[in-house]
Amino acid sequence: MSKKQNDYSGAASVLEIHLDKVARNYLAFRKMLKNGADCAAVVKADAYGLGAPQVARAIFDQECRHFFVAHFDEAVAIRAVLPKEALIYVLNGPYGAAPKDFAENGFVPVLNSLQDLAYWTEFSATSGKRQPAILHIDTGMNRLGLSAKDAGTLNRDMLKAVDLRYVMSHLSCGDEPDHPMNAQQLAAFKSLTSALGMPVRLSFANSAGILLGDDYHFDLARPGCGLYGINPSSGVNPMEGTVTLKARIVQTRFIDISSPVGYGAAYKASAPAHCATISVGYADGYLRSLTGRGKVVINGEKCPVIGRVSMDSIIVDTTALEVQPNQGDWAEIIGAQQLVDEVAAQAGTIGYEILTSLGRRYRRHYTGG
Repeated sequence: MSKKQNDYSGAASVLEIHLDKVARNYLAFRKMLKNGADCAAVVKADAYGLGAPQVARAIFDQECRHFFVAHFDEAVAIRAVLPKEALIYVLNGPYGAAPKDFAENGFVPVLNSLQDLAYWTEFSATSGKRQPAILHIDTGMNRLGLSAKDAGTLNRDMLKAVDLRYVMSHLSCGDEPDHPMNAQQLAAFKSLTSALGMPVRLSFANSAGILLGDDYHFDLARPGCGLYGINPSSGVNPMEGTVTLKARIVQTRFIDISSPVGYGAAYKASAPAHCATISVGYADGYLRSLTGRGKVVINGEKCPVIGRVSMDSIIVDTTALEVQPNQGDWAEIIGAQQLVDEVAAQAGTIGYEILTSLGRRYRRHYTGG
């Protein structure tokens, strides 16, 4: 093994997370916003697998003050690293802890139903102060939020019983700019919020919604996937890739024609071939669906995965390489030559699943923070 390759103290695999690129993606979104809209950051699911405490702090340093998570425990994780002026919103509502724990930590729940609103109103009354909240109105996704019918039952007194910071909704087809649902949801959002009969601050756009234009920006945008380099739309990706994932080659070999490779002997070589076994598998989040479809970059060239993806390893065909790799060399799984969306396409899924599936066995290394 060469000294050049023998870095990271011999780690079998390394996930480099480029915080400077996450920060630049955040700043790019903020620059796109019009009419004085604020820019939040969605850091749920451990910042899409990249590490919520590290990512949240890096974005806070870019003057972001609004952070969205899904669960109470996720809010706790980032509160530990963020100053008090950071506002943390919990998308799945006022659950996972007692209401007083939300209040004491300064967490703001998103109220997704009339039941949520009644629950939070009762807590406001017993606590002696109007507790902050966001109200979520569904405009066509039918996942979370008050239905149009339920929203129609709201009145000024019901809403003034809590400290209503924003009214929000969520786009279902924002990554398809020409989809008619975008305009339909926008019209529904304007209509339903106008019918509330009181001035409220509004939040509608996710990453894709920001790219749809300033009609979707309102008062607070909530970029998520684009912060992490996932393409938020169907066109050319305007975001920077934020991770480099690489794993060691742990063995090389030469196989004869018709030699079986991997579990089930599901692959047989059609010609003599050079192969490399790489220290990454489905236990690390390298999805089994990449069997026969995935590619890794070795010596600047893409090499196909052959045989089934195993728990701890994959096998790739390196025959086409001009210079064969050695045991201990690196293979790039995700990086500048193969962004996360390309790996997702190989796996038949989306970049969200690839990033949030990244395992805990990687040696994590943060750069640019």
